[in-house]
Amino acid sequence: MPRKARIDAPGALQHIIFRGIEKRAIFADDTDYQRFLERLATVLPETNTPCFAWALMPNHVHLLMKTGEIPISTIMRRLLTGYAVQFNRRHRRHGHLFQNRYRSFLCEEEKYFKELVRYLHLNPLRANVVHDFDALSNYPYCGHSVMLGNIERGWHDTDYVLQRFGTNVGQARKAYSAFVMKGIPLGRRPELVGGGLVRSMGGWVALKEYRDSGRSVASDERILGSGDFVKATLRQANEAMEKRGRARAKGLDLDQVKRCVADLVSVPCETITSVGRKRKVALARSLICWFAVERLQMSAADVARQLSLSPSAVSRLIDRGRNETLRFRVEESLL
Repeated sequence: MPRKARIDAPGALQHIIFRGIEKRAIFADDTDYQRFLERLATVLPETNTPCFAWALMPNHVHLLMKTGEIPISTIMRRLLTGYAVQFNRRHRRHGHLFQNRYRSFLCEEEKYFKELVRYLHLNPLRANVVHDFDALSNYPYCGHSVMLGNIERGWHDTDYVLQRFGTNVGQARKAYSAFVMKGIPLGRRPELVGGGLVRSMGGWVALKEYRDSGRSVASDERILGSGDFVKATLRQANEAMEKRGRARAKGLDLDQVKRCVADLVSVPCETITSVGRKRKVALARSLICWFAVERLQMSAADVARQLSLSPSAVSRLIDRGRNETLRFRVEESLL
């Protein structure tokens, strides 16, 4: 059976897992760990991708991230391809470093966010990479030490996590630490590693009880969440896919988008790529960037080059365009 396409969308919470081929080590020593962290420290800020939890294990990695302006697939390609080349060169090896493609699961944030943060950050302790909870608090290759303020990683969004535990940073850290510690006796939690009906229901026992009651629930192996969440996510994904399909079928290109947006915003088309900060021009650029990346599936780098903008500027404009009500008129005109 062919694999289903990954589901991704701006604002989607993603649990990502990737492993070494044949379960081999992908980190041979501290230098390898540091180089992967350096890649995270470059790629995540450049793409405005928030990361809330992470754990680097000897032969696999867990990341809990939220899709920003750039698709997760682009983020992972930059992370994994560059690291694999670096690792192979350093260790004089050839061939694939990672097992198949990475796994990503779109997660229902309100239901699973805190549980996933705890699960990811307890990985080194469960695997006996560290000996006890105190050692985990200073372990440099897991986000738990960053959450407690013992190690600094500017790309790890600790504020977003801590706000769920309190308004005062010190008290929130204590509450967070206590919450993580309570997860130690729970051990391995297969219901949190993946998507699908069994995991969304919390295991086979809970699923049997639910079915015995005569109820049914929607599920998808790519999604960890309630039936209603699964339905809403699939509906939105299908709508986005249909719009991208219509854009491809029409053979739209960036020049057509520029002309359409310029007409709707009432600005000369040539001003879109000129130097200037006029409000209408900025609005036009934001709509063009949004449509080009999310509907035409162009890369942000390509859009930046054709509009004479920096990649970081395009990332900001995509986010703005996504929130502009005029985007609906752009879609109506083009699709």
